[in-house]
Amino acid sequence: MPEAPQNLLERAEHDGLVSDNNKKALKFIESVTSQADEVQDRVLAEILSYSANVEYLQRYGLNGHVDKGTFKKVMPVITYEDLKPYVDRIANGDCSPILCSQPISEFLTSSGTSGGERKLMPTIEEELERRSLLYSLLMPVVDQFVPGLDKGKAMYFLFIKSEAKTPGGLVARPVLTSYYKSLLFKDRPFDPYTNYTSPNETILCPDSYQSMYSQMLCGLCQNLQVLRVGAVFASGFIRAIRFLEKHWPLLCNDIRKGTIDPKITDPSVREAVLKILKPNTQLADFIEAECSKESWKGIITRLWPNTKYIDVIVTGTMSQYIPTLDYYSNGLPLVCTMYASSECYFGLNLNPMCNPSEVSYTLLPTMAYFEFLPVNRKNGEPKSLKEDQQQVLDLTDVELGQEYELVVTTYAGLYRYRVGDILKVAGFKNKAPQFNFVCRKNVALSIDSDKTDEVELQNAVKNAANHLSPFDASLIEYTSYADTSTIPGRYVLFWEISQSGATQIPPSVFEDCCLTIEESLNSVYRQGRVSDKSIGPLEIKLVESGTFDKLMDYALSQGASINQYKTPRCVKYAPIIELLNSKVVSNYFSPKCPKWVPGQKQWCTEITK
Repeated sequence: MPEAPQNLLERAEHDGLVSDNNKKALKFIESVTSQADEVQDRVLAEILSYSANVEYLQRYGLNGHVDKGTFKKVMPVITYEDLKPYVDRIANGDCSPILCSQPISEFLTSSGTSGGERKLMPTIEEELERRSLLYSLLMPVVDQFVPGLDKGKAMYFLFIKSEAKTPGGLVARPVLTSYYKSLLFKDRPFDPYTNYTSPNETILCPDSYQSMYSQMLCGLCQNLQVLRVGAVFASGFIRAIRFLEKHWPLLCNDIRKGTIDPKITDPSVREAVLKILKPNTQLADFIEAECSKESWKGIITRLWPNTKYIDVIVTGTMSQYIPTLDYYSNGLPLVCTMYASSECYFGLNLNPMCNPSEVSYTLLPTMAYFEFLPVNRKNGEPKSLKEDQQQVLDLTDVELGQEYELVVTTYAGLYRYRVGDILKVAGFKNKAPQFNFVCRKNVALSIDSDKTDEVELQNAVKNAANHLSPFDASLIEYTSYADTSTIPGRYVLFWEISQSGATQIPPSVFEDCCLTIEESLNSVYRQGRVSDKSIGPLEIKLVESGTFDKLMDYALSQGASINQYKTPRCVKYAPIIELLNSKVVSNYFSPKCPKWVPGQKQWCTEITK
């Protein structure tokens, strides 16, 4: 990474350029949000015009119409299962214009799952530029609240994940891996806002240990230049801090001697790091002194004293990590800058320094055509209205305080596609609504990028409970929660069992139950366990007889109806978790990692570089 210009003349020109670019970005946001309805109509017309002759639109009789009325009348609101037959054809090599008139360049693998596998989202080359546009707007917004960030560096822990090729030869990979490997990222011109402490080579290293180690080493070497720190998810950033807790002696040794640990074997990584790493006894002593202290409270501001905020996603299930982040940072602001998914990049947070509980995202009307499906929230779970009651609304027709499921039509071939995110209207930026992220539809458990719903969990538990049959034992009741008190976090299941046989069940049987559950969960979960190391071994806690009766009694004491009560399959409320933990008689962990290979069940050709 080139350094920012140092002499005064260059600095003045640089500051002027930054200021001009920021003004242009803010003016663009102001313009498109002021004309949100007109922009949305234009976006839909463009999408339908570009792909007028594709098979999918022809099938439903759109017949070249580009107007909103005809589109809404003839095109159904769909889920991934409706789309999957078309996706499978493209994955298997069908190059005809099925979903999009432009060639599908690759598939982006969604962390949402279908049939236990990642969903494949089609994308086109043009989408990279659209995503880059959204990235370019983030820092001009933040600069209004925290000026001067262009004078230093960002220590962001960014990683690529495994890729696969479909039978038809298309790459399938996560959206961020696609972006980091693109020329738009690798060959980007100098921008003071993307001046990272991590060289590209460390980000693009496929070995997760080498990537983390080298990025942390570079971040420590440049500690006084760091003005902001972060990762994509809160869980990822905490994982980096825990990595430092474990490996700081090695890192200090490298900084003291100006060498790189032999475990870092990637030649491009070693070469890139050596351009930054110089022997520095004083810095090594300082880091050693701080890391040797009994308490790691405030370690971020101690090691990187000029840090102004932490840039991570802490909305949705990631909010469970906020107390840990506050502990490590002495309460630094937690900034959520953007809202995006594999299906589409949606929008940005125009008030980035707000409290995490108040984060709202303004959907940019140029990114895609957005619609909103009203939802009822019954018993805390999102429930779509019946088909004959559904009224799918446009972007500018949503109402303050109401909740909706997001529906998108994209340039890359998704038409009225239900994303599965539940959003609540929090306000408006001109004519563009601003949304709180409420939850992912039907998600019961999540630690990192994994998403496990109740049906999948039920099937996994059913498979595991079969191990009890030889001992004349059965599972009476169960519930679960995502335990993030340790890093990596893990799934914890509370089991109440009944045993009529006299033979004691050996611990190995319950360990087998743990592993069976993990083997039964989706590939995103298993990748987190095996490759990313972002999820810890699943734990089963056996509770004493009658525990779930006491759980029901507690719920009734809090006002639940005895006629409507059913055991929750996932619990998050601290008093309930405390009650369950007080009844634990024994606990068991999965003895090894579940099986996982890159790709779908049907194909698993790994790409190593």
